[in-house]
Amino acid sequence: MQTILGASGQIARELARELTHSYSAELRLVSRNPHKVTKSDTLMSADLLDGSQTLDAVKGSRIVYFAAGLPPDSSLWEEQFPVMLQNALNATRQAGAHFVYFDNTYMYPQDGRLQMEDMPFQPSGRKGRVRAKMANMVLEEMLRGDIPVLIGRAPEFYGPGKTQSFTNALVLDRLKAGKKPLVPLRDDSLRTLIWTPDASRALALLGNTPEAYGQTWHLPCCEERITYAQFVSLACSVFGKEPSWSVLRKYSLYIAGIFSKGPRELRELLPRYEADNFFDSSKFKMRFPDFRITSYRQGLESIYAEWKATSALKKDN
Repeated sequence: MQTILGASGQIARELARELTHSYSAELRLVSRNPHKVTKSDTLMSADLLDGSQTLDAVKGSRIVYFAAGLPPDSSLWEEQFPVMLQNALNATRQAGAHFVYFDNTYMYPQDGRLQMEDMPFQPSGRKGRVRAKMANMVLEEMLRGDIPVLIGRAPEFYGPGKTQSFTNALVLDRLKAGKKPLVPLRDDSLRTLIWTPDASRALALLGNTPEAYGQTWHLPCCEERITYAQFVSLACSVFGKEPSWSVLRKYSLYIAGIFSKGPRELRELLPRYEADNFFDSSKFKMRFPDFRITSYRQGLESIYAEWKATSALKKDN
């Protein structure tokens, strides 16, 4: 049995598909309101803030994946994320299972340095401090050595379905709505984006590779580093639009934050959009040289095709 905690998000749903397709895994999907991804999935409703419910959710598991998400609310993150993670670690330890932690880069310095697995944590802002605390909790469990533990870390997402990221919200969702894409702060800084199905496939591969445990892994991204201007231009081309976008300046986001919670929650992440982002996943690529990475064009064409198909179904209904 392989169990996904926090099974409602896009990463978790893609992970469930991959585990079933490539590993014929018997799957248990756990969240407050879980839904099947494949017919064979077992569903369990559980509140990860409750230790006993979390323990029941992982009983009998061989591998436990922590992919839980929360809305981008700093107070909610501080109050709930560490509790959810600690309950998951305690339950996995009691079950004697392997633990796979899906992580992001919020705790890294938000500057142009090359980001590798051994980069020291220098969080900026409340969300970054929460993610640093959580990563350190997992690293402490890894050092404890009672159960096999690994970390799979991803940079900013873009992807299909209900992928939640600033790139999806500001660029792709706006193109779908016939609106001009928006770029935070600068369109000439180099970005590293990961296609969400690639992140999930890589996480499944790591979880089912015994020697991958006891380590942190950067999940695989395109070798090509592109600016937001290049990414948006490519997205506009795929969507059949003239290349056009607006750059959101810092002062406008600060003013908007007075009236709206969304821009306030984005502000602490702004430094990452002012600097080049160099996320290095060479360790993964060297260990798994046959892993196929989706190009930006392939990813954007897939998003466009999914959107057109969904739009056609809505018209027919």
